[in-house]
Amino acid sequence: MARKKTQKKKEKKEEETQQPASFSSLVLMLATGALQHLGVVENPLTKKKEKNLAMAKLTIDILGILRDKTNGNLEREEEKLLEELIYDLKMNYVKETGV
Repeated sequence: MARKKTQKKKEKKEEETQQPASFSSLVLMLATGALQHLGVVENPLTKKKEKNLAMAKLTIDILGILRDKTNGNLEREEEKLLEELIYDLKMNYVKETGV
């Protein structure tokens, strides 16, 4: 019984600290994944920096598709965030691949 109460308290605390879903949170989530695939940020599950450049490129390309498909429909801050993240990720990709 105590275990169930502890689990419910933990779940409630997690719900309270979660950010609401937004375009910016989606973009940041994808960018974080790309950074993990580039080996810049450690994988939270393995606690290791792992590279998967093919997945990094795919994720960067997906962010580019989001930019293109949402053109004219974003708030200025969202547009700026997306542009800056794509640029930074592309520069990291070039650094890792030399391409």
